[in-house]
Amino acid sequence: MPRQPRLDAPGALHHVMGRGIERTKVFPEDADREDFVTRLAALCRDRHLAVYAWVLMPTHFHLLVRTGDAPLAQNMRKLLTGYVVNFNRRHKRGGHLFQNRYKSIICEEEPYLLVLTRYIHLNPVRGGILARLSDLRRYLWAGHSAILGVVERDWQDTTTILSSFGRSRRQARERYEEFVREGFAQGKRPELVGGGLVRSLGGWAQVLSLRRKGGRAAADDRILGSGEFVEQLLAEAGIHEKETLRLSQKRMALGPLAEQLGGQEIKTADLQAGGRQRAVVRARRLFCQVAVKHMGYSGAEVARFLGLTTSSVNRLAASEELLEATRYRNVL
Repeated sequence: MPRQPRLDAPGALHHVMGRGIERTKVFPEDADREDFVTRLAALCRDRHLAVYAWVLMPTHFHLLVRTGDAPLAQNMRKLLTGYVVNFNRRHKRGGHLFQNRYKSIICEEEPYLLVLTRYIHLNPVRGGILARLSDLRRYLWAGHSAILGVVERDWQDTTTILSSFGRSRRQARERYEEFVREGFAQGKRPELVGGGLVRSLGGWAQVLSLRRKGGRAAADDRILGSGEFVEQLLAEAGIHEKETLRLSQKRMALGPLAEQLGGQEIKTADLQAGGRQRAVVRARRLFCQVAVKHMGYSGAEVARFLGLTTSSVNRLAASEELLEATRYRNVL
């Protein structure tokens, strides 16, 4: 069965997970962890993401984030591509580092914001990296220490979490820490690592109970939330898909699009030849932006037309400095 497209929307809450290929250690050294955190911090400072919870384990990571002015996919591409390039250079290796694509579950804020924050931050203790729960207070590679004010992370959104536990910082931190201790006593929570009906309701017992009562609830493996939340999100996604289809039906072929955007000065062959002249580079970037972001072409389709890699096309399409376009308006 083909995999479903990701769900995303401005301001959506996501639980993001990435795992090393064949259980590869993706964070073997402090230098690797520091590199990843620095890149994550940069996305937050640029207001592309808000990060509430995070943890770096030897073979995988968890993030609880809210999207800002850029889609999740664009942020994760920037975070992971840069990290893997540096990782391979540091460790003198090549090829893929992470297993398949990262996993992202879009989450209903109530009750999952706080519950997932706790679940994510308890990973080092449950995974045996830390011997005692009290050690988590000073652990550098999870967001728990920042919420408690022990480690300074000015890029991490700690206010949103603490505001749920009290008005004063001191009181809120004490209550938050107690909340985490209560979660540790509950043991593992496998229902929190994905979406779908079973996970949203907390297990098969709850699903069977609902069915015995004749009840039904919408569910989707990409969503962790109530049936009402699932229905609303899927309805919004359906509207977006229809708009994408509308654009794809009215789009022109890539050849004529390249000719129109290039104008008299730049020919299609110039775009496809890989030339580095400033005008050609600028036209190629504009072509990628219009084709991918506004005409519904996939990065792979544009890459085949231009003779580039898909990642190169997606990177060009993601930049926002162009789209000037008196030319562009004539294309639509």
